[in-house]
Amino acid sequence: MEPIEIIAQIIGVVAMAFNILSYQGKQQKTVILLQLFGAGLFAVNYLLLGAAVGGILNLLGLVRSVVFLFKERLKTDRKAWLVGFVLAYVAVYVLNFTVFGKELSVKNCIIELLPVVGMTALTVGFRLKKAADIRKCGLVSSPAWLIYNVTVGSWGAILCEIFTLISIFVGMFRHDKARN
Repeated sequence: MEPIEIIAQIIGVVAMAFNILSYQGKQQKTVILLQLFGAGLFAVNYLLLGAAVGGILNLLGLVRSVVFLFKERLKTDRKAWLVGFVLAYVAVYVLNFTVFGKELSVKNCIIELLPVVGMTALTVGFRLKKAADIRKCGLVSSPAWLIYNVTVGSWGAILCEIFTLISIFVGMFRHDKARN
């Protein structure tokens, strides 16, 4: 393994810690803030590994987290924010095949679409008011990212999604089940 890959994998493991801890937050702002740090580090992780879609989508995820941290001031309950972010995710997907030179094949189209699905699910979750709803959206996002991560070889991100799924279930048990 090249030194740059080792650095990328270490950064991915640190990013993993932020994302896993995020699902234990009781408040929406805690979940979003921790995911902000995770997204920034995962952006670096993916870009160092040559996974452009994962890297750029995580940069957009960082912006998304900042936007939703200031949701009252920025009025993120407006559908325009959701539409804008989803359009940006789709634009990255298209650019991957047109500008970044990813080979256009059925397999690549499916694999590269998975992080777009994951980002969209969490963006929907960030618009919702309860941390429990973010956890539910994570049940869509994490499996999509997990498959992508296996494909691009980001070991920190693979472990992150496995642990994130466990963390989501623990968070659901600790916080969401108690309310029912």
